[in-house]
Amino acid sequence: VVEAMVVIVILVSYLANMQYNRVLRGSILGLAASTAASLNVRATPLGSPVVARMSGDSSIVTSRSSVASMSASTMARPAVVAREPAIHPAFELIKVEMVDEYTIKCATYRHKKSGAELISAQADDDNKVFGIVFRTPVTDSTGVPHILEHSVLCGSDKYKSKEPFVELLKGSLQTFLNAFTYPDRTCYPVASQNTKDFYNLVNVYLDAVLHPRAMKDPTVLAQEGWHYELEDPDAPLTFKGVVFNEMKGVYSSPDSLMYRAAQQLTFPDTTYAVDSGGDPMSIPSLSFDQFKAFHESYYHPANSRIFFYGDDDLATRLELLDEYLRDFDAADASPAESEVATQKLIPTPRRLIQKYPVSPEESSDPTHMVMLNWLMHEKPLSEEDEIALSVLDHLLMGTPTSALYKPVIESGLGSAIMGGGVSDELKQATFSIGLKGVKPEDVSKVEELAITTLAQVAADGFEADALEASLNTVEFRLREFNTGGFPKGLSLMLGIMPNWLYDKGPSPTDALRFEKPLAKLKARLESGEKVFEELLQRLIVENKHLATVELAPDTRLAEQQKQAEEAILAKAKESMSEADVASIIADTKALKEAQLREDTPEQLATIPRVGIADLERQVKVYPSSKESLAGGGTLLQNPLPTAGVIYADILLDMSKVPVQELALVRFLSNIIDELGTSELSAVALQRRIGARTGGVGTAMLYEQPLTGGAGVVPDPLAISAHFALRGKATIEKASDLFDLSYSLLADANLAGGQAKAIELLRESQTRLESSFISSGNSFAGMRLAARNSLHGYISEATQGVSYYEAVKAMLAQAKDDWPTLLARLEMLRDTLLSQDSIIINLTADQAALDAVRPVVDEFVSRLPATPKVQPGAPSWADAVSLPKRQDEGYAITTQVNYVAAGTQLFEAGEKTDGAYYAVARFLSRGYLWDNVRVVGGAYGGGCSFNPTTGGFAFSSYRDPNLLGTLNIYAGTVGVLENLEIDDAALEQCIVGAAGDLDSPMTSQQIGFRALIHHLTGVTTEMRQQYRDEVIGTTRDSFAAFAAKLKGAKTYTAIFGSKTALDQANAKRGTEEQISITQLG
Repeated sequence: VVEAMVVIVILVSYLANMQYNRVLRGSILGLAASTAASLNVRATPLGSPVVARMSGDSSIVTSRSSVASMSASTMARPAVVAREPAIHPAFELIKVEMVDEYTIKCATYRHKKSGAELISAQADDDNKVFGIVFRTPVTDSTGVPHILEHSVLCGSDKYKSKEPFVELLKGSLQTFLNAFTYPDRTCYPVASQNTKDFYNLVNVYLDAVLHPRAMKDPTVLAQEGWHYELEDPDAPLTFKGVVFNEMKGVYSSPDSLMYRAAQQLTFPDTTYAVDSGGDPMSIPSLSFDQFKAFHESYYHPANSRIFFYGDDDLATRLELLDEYLRDFDAADASPAESEVATQKLIPTPRRLIQKYPVSPEESSDPTHMVMLNWLMHEKPLSEEDEIALSVLDHLLMGTPTSALYKPVIESGLGSAIMGGGVSDELKQATFSIGLKGVKPEDVSKVEELAITTLAQVAADGFEADALEASLNTVEFRLREFNTGGFPKGLSLMLGIMPNWLYDKGPSPTDALRFEKPLAKLKARLESGEKVFEELLQRLIVENKHLATVELAPDTRLAEQQKQAEEAILAKAKESMSEADVASIIADTKALKEAQLREDTPEQLATIPRVGIADLERQVKVYPSSKESLAGGGTLLQNPLPTAGVIYADILLDMSKVPVQELALVRFLSNIIDELGTSELSAVALQRRIGARTGGVGTAMLYEQPLTGGAGVVPDPLAISAHFALRGKATIEKASDLFDLSYSLLADANLAGGQAKAIELLRESQTRLESSFISSGNSFAGMRLAARNSLHGYISEATQGVSYYEAVKAMLAQAKDDWPTLLARLEMLRDTLLSQDSIIINLTADQAALDAVRPVVDEFVSRLPATPKVQPGAPSWADAVSLPKRQDEGYAITTQVNYVAAGTQLFEAGEKTDGAYYAVARFLSRGYLWDNVRVVGGAYGGGCSFNPTTGGFAFSSYRDPNLLGTLNIYAGTVGVLENLEIDDAALEQCIVGAAGDLDSPMTSQQIGFRALIHHLTGVTTEMRQQYRDEVIGTTRDSFAAFAAKLKGAKTYTAIFGSKTALDQANAKRGTEEQISITQLG
């Protein structure tokens, strides 16, 4: 389990995100695609980093194309890359290397006095990145590296506020600010486009990791790790602590339990055999002395790897580092002690059965999970084997029609795939495959199917079109290097880190080089060599290091775990004297007082800041044009540099579909590219997509138009809703992209889709049930939003609890009455497909846009002029009845809660103010952070104001409390009314809010943003007005917001255990009862 130290202000969102049907399975040399994918999921393959930071616009990460025109190495080197590396007397320059694949120059240094290693990367990229990484292997599951990751950011020798991390979140222009705990290392990265801000972040992070307050102040461990809590001598003793409660949430997730058990069984003799994140049963055994000793052992510069990237001054980097590193001597460290041991291959398969908690109240029969895990090698893989393994992974698991994925999911033995194929971010790579939703009697059949299928594939080999598709997929992904909103420099840093930490190969940067190994791989394939078959046979089929984990449901386990914790606490209290109990009470009081104590002006003054003068006052404007298409459609064009790739969004008007079929539209978007066409089987279709495009995905896209003008809450029932197909390809393959798009939209083989429909609906049901436990806050937010607008209603109906119920109903119909479900799907397609209201959004350079225009016209001409079916249903605004506003709770099997509460703060026609976004952000990083997270022990908490809808909501994440958190929410008005905010804090608030408006975007994202502006009616003038309002936030803004909130009635949406919800109702009045629904 890997966690992030971050303000998980998992804000309740009223905005719809494009939901893509595919996520990347496996990883490519640890590069951006795998990183970006892993950052958005909680249950990940073995060793993957999990970060609880919400990303920006999605991108289609299954990239497939013929990519000969995309090589970066043919480009002239920018001046920032061409210049010579810096020389500094404190550093030894070891080597200088070009990575032509990504046009960066990397200088490797060793700090002479401290022994620290540095890679300084020169890149023509203003989104500058810094990171320092320590090898942090563990021998127990106390979670010490995870707790330390949280703790070092709670003040340091130089930066004396309680939590400099939070102060940076409040008022920096950061584009990334986080930390990750892996199973064997801890990573502290930052990024910013503003040079002054960037060096502020670097300074704070370096002092934090090298000179943390936590080494002198035990209250930091108590807050972030664990402590006894007691306020009344007659009350039961409890455990509190941010990481403690975070990990209770992790251990409530069956998926997380599976990946944890699989990693530990696969690596029984190494650091990976224990939980670096921390086992809630072991965390309370961590002492302050152990905590300090761990930092002393592993947080020495000689045990670190330091990385810089971007266009900043090279000499400044070295000078800044030397200021911190010169205090340390290499002779005082023993980096060899942190070396990660190699797991010897075990020549005998092993098996483990472990229980996972389910609620006795769940209506469906609990099922088993099973996953097979191979440790693929003992000696390091060659560069050629690594890239070949990436292609092999795609051949086996990359698409629903891949050689292993297809037979396993279509077997009917389970409801959803477990295991992501190849995972290569630990010292040794693994391969995993399994199923969840398995009947007990079918577990052995799943194991047999996986093993026999792999053996059969190795014997039969891969077909030529499968090889072409997978090879092009990997190559497109490597060349495009589309990290979305994730900093490219950070993706590169994470990519080189395994080589660097494990001393693999001549240079860490070899992990970024793919041209030579890819060319060699192609040459071997052209010679007829069975590269992938041999690799599969050697690394998996003949490999007896197989660790199989079965998870079995247990309806008593959750209660047993609760009773075990209570027994430990009761025994601890019984062993205490009256003086001991009094001391715990005093410590509890003192800790809370310290947590809520305001930093002094002198302490806050130590935190470096940027000011309003450093802000960009004008919004950025990008070129975009609008033209009419034959038949009445609209063509939007965004001339931007895209390195030879065309990005296309094809939107079909969804508003004519009956509103009661919204869930079916979502399902249509899931199934439409998995059925094949009249000419191509599903397998052939996926392979053609892989060979000729960079990826195609379908989704629902819906936005609330600004019908009232700038800053005015629009009609809550206004909506712009579309069925969207998004794709990308090289310019030379644009015609293939549009041909395949037409085939998907007009010719998908719906009639032959019964088996696939049952499979996908079962998978959706299973994934939703898992998500309720891991991401209950998101579902709570959707429940709140559904009460206030049609936009929120659609989101909940197609992604939330209502969609879950619809999935179960569609599954029953697919099984028992397929002709009816088929007729509904065909009706949807015939309603959606037409020329008259189509929107096509293109992003590429101008020459490419001109070249593609005839292809677009040809595509449109093939569509019917008007929809074949006109259902005649009433408009959505007339047909929809928004859900009743009430307090509601959803019972799930969990040890923590997700507590949300919201209100419609502004009604349609009322004027909002961009300043209110700044106020809400201030509350999230101040009052709510301090009370919900720091004192309350939740992993995250915050609030969100949506200036478009006028909605406001609170939310908490992995929260041990329920009523206590609601009481904190209720206290917000009083806090605002009594707030005395000084000039420095107000400026900090404004800077942080304005910084959120300037996240770096790729050309693809800019083009998509232009599309959203078109759909919503947002103009440059509106954007500028909003920016001016944010920057113009005053003390009066806080007072006005407080007055508005004071008169508003909030309602709750809570995901938690049945016990917690019942206990809350027992303490609430008759008029305040929470309506409870059991999920599952």
